[in-house]
Amino acid sequence: MSIDVNENVYTNLLYSLDDGKRAVIITKLKQDKSEKIFLSEASLFSTQKHFAQMNLNKEIVDKAKESVNSGNIQFIKNADKSEIMIEPYFPGAQLIIMGGGHIAVPLVEFATKVGFQVSVVDDRLSFANIPRFPLAQTVICESFEKSFERLNLNESSFVVVITRGHRHDSVCLKEVLKYNTAYIGMIGSKKRAKIVLEQILKEGYTPEQIQRVSTPIGVDIGAVTPEEIAISILAQVIHARRKRETSTNKSPEKINWPEYDSIVIKELSEDIKKPKAVVTIISTKGSAPRKSGAKMIVFSDGSILGSIGGGCSEGEVINIARDIINSGGYKIHNVDMTGDIAEEEGMVCGGVMEVLIEAI
Repeated sequence: MSIDVNENVYTNLLYSLDDGKRAVIITKLKQDKSEKIFLSEASLFSTQKHFAQMNLNKEIVDKAKESVNSGNIQFIKNADKSEIMIEPYFPGAQLIIMGGGHIAVPLVEFATKVGFQVSVVDDRLSFANIPRFPLAQTVICESFEKSFERLNLNESSFVVVITRGHRHDSVCLKEVLKYNTAYIGMIGSKKRAKIVLEQILKEGYTPEQIQRVSTPIGVDIGAVTPEEIAISILAQVIHARRKRETSTNKSPEKINWPEYDSIVIKELSEDIKKPKAVVTIISTKGSAPRKSGAKMIVFSDGSILGSIGGGCSEGEVINIARDIINSGGYKIHNVDMTGDIAEEEGMVCGGVMEVLIEAI
């Protein structure tokens, strides 16, 4: 169970994210020094006894559970005018591509552009090398079965099986089904898929496990070329990432995959006593350049790490942050990007952001 109050909350957060686990940070905002509490997803849904020791009432705990499920920031304004921010954190979404053939090339490129950390596996050196996949985070040349020793599969893993034959597909599926991944998809005709799935059933895998496999893979858009097939596959993967199926007849629930910069979290995890302020987007309206959860660090000299979107609005926030560094405390500020100044700055996205600026 992971619980942390103030000390090393961001260090614990990095450990949790590296381990493929979700977590929340609860910030009790104060004008002198805010109190931060780290809760792993496991501790959040475990025994309730420890919550009282941290002065976390049922409303806060319920909001935290909602956040870790939905990915949405929760902001609570209490009757005594105190304020609490609950930030959910999800591990980076990773796309694991089993098979480095022709479809894998555009799939790596497109998936990287929409924010996936991509790994490619193939047992042939001519198909598993960095020059072939320069945008991939990891390229593994190894037998498909042994490659799983080097892959950190978790609940944020989306696995695409596009090997060159059903024998390799079967090996990959039998290994993937041992993990609790976010998505499993396998390429091939209905006939080929049926052969593979029936064989896996005979080997002791359950119908419930088989139902996790999306096959034939991809959205049916009549794709023909490798690029079109890659788009159809990625569309289905994005749907699995952004929508959660429910047991009712209602439409799938939308999941907000929280946005954050790993370099910002890493900086905050380091015990460096350097005056700074942290800017967090807590809500947006319209087509804002970044989503809620995005962070930026402002240092006393005006330098920054990370971004909340750039332009004139960011400059205004930096000035406020520098004042907060000197005075302490926090401030909630509205950033309007719909006016004439924003247009002159080329911020065609428009929209309004509400940001929290707090001294750290």
